[in-house]
Amino acid sequence: MTALKSIEPEDTGMAGIGRRARNAAKTLATVSTVTKNTALAAAAAAIRDDRAAILAANREDLASANSAGLRAAMIDRLALDEGRVEAMATGLEDIAALDDPIGVVMAEWERPNGLRISRVRVPLGVIGVIYESRPNVTADAGALCLKSGNPVILRGGSESFLSSRAIAACLARGLDEAGLPAGCIQLVPTRDRAAVAEMLAMDDVIDVIIPRGGRGLIERISAESKIPMFKHLEGVCHTYVHAAADAAMARDIVLNGKMRRTGVCGATETLLIDRAAQGLLPGILTALFDAGCAVRGDVGVQAADDRVTPASDDDWPREYRAGSGAAGRGPGLVWAIAHSARPGPSHTGTVVPDGGAAAEEFCLGGDSGILLHNASTQFADGGEFGMGAEIGISTGKLHARGPVGVEQLTSYKYLVRGSGQVRP
Repeated sequence: MTALKSIEPEDTGMAGIGRRARNAAKTLATVSTVTKNTALAAAAAAIRDDRAAILAANREDLASANSAGLRAAMIDRLALDEGRVEAMATGLEDIAALDDPIGVVMAEWERPNGLRISRVRVPLGVIGVIYESRPNVTADAGALCLKSGNPVILRGGSESFLSSRAIAACLARGLDEAGLPAGCIQLVPTRDRAAVAEMLAMDDVIDVIIPRGGRGLIERISAESKIPMFKHLEGVCHTYVHAAADAAMARDIVLNGKMRRTGVCGATETLLIDRAAQGLLPGILTALFDAGCAVRGDVGVQAADDRVTPASDDDWPREYRAGSGAAGRGPGLVWAIAHSARPGPSHTGTVVPDGGAAAEEFCLGGDSGILLHNASTQFADGGEFGMGAEIGISTGKLHARGPVGVEQLTSYKYLVRGSGQVRP
């Protein structure tokens, strides 16, 4: 095992971090794909080399989190093991294998006057990522921003501080081996919550803020930020079982969507079932209860199993991130589409029929960032989409929606080439 290299430069204040990021943007915007991929490969190797140190740091974070009484879902997101560390390293390699989006010509055309116009992908600029709990976001966000040509300032949660610092040190080694400035990927080296407020006021340095966390974090950043942001709001995911659903498929998709990992943003929080599919409900509920899931339901769902407790109005838009959820029974597709839009666009929705017409209506009419047919909501993940990783799932509708990968971290500019034209 190699010793962890310090990632903390001499000036660790936010002004110094911002200055280094802005200077790095000039280099990173034009650096070669080979150089970026070299840094990512070296960082992946460093993570594997230092996995024992990363896991030791994570054990300290977990001990503190348990002492503080953090919820089980947050503990699950915080915890690392050999498999999750390897997944981080593999994720860096997967991102390196992606096509470089920078410089790609998105469209080009020629005007009657001979001007040749092209629209070309460029980096967004300096990105600030503020996140809670998950230390793997350090690796994913750092790598995605690097590949898309954007310096990034990472502010992880205090509960994952030691884990994130160990991972960031590996990313720093990758930058060093590729000859890239340390300002390309920086972790805010403090637990002090005041650093968040400072980041949100750095509109002269940071071009985009990406928050990833619970409602409290998102609401605070929305209220305080002077910087445009990609919203990763609550992961309220819906699974709708249509009357034409296959019983075994519906049961398996609901069970996997809710219970595979209850703490991830792609976990099903609300089950919606067609009244005409009432016969499927007892089997689905039994599978959920057998897996340890508590179910809160409306009158129709309660009638199918006396273990179901009554649901209140507050239960439907709730992100549980735990082994519990809400279930409702209703009259069909229109009801399900409207229900999944309360109180606003949802994160992910899936429909489970065996035919195509209902699926098309649900997918075209649903107002979620991700819509699936006959598949678990737990596939709402950039890695599962072939993006290598994601910074988050954007639930907004401007610029980026759904998984935010390398392409979503770019903007574009127009290049106009002439041969001496002047406008009459």
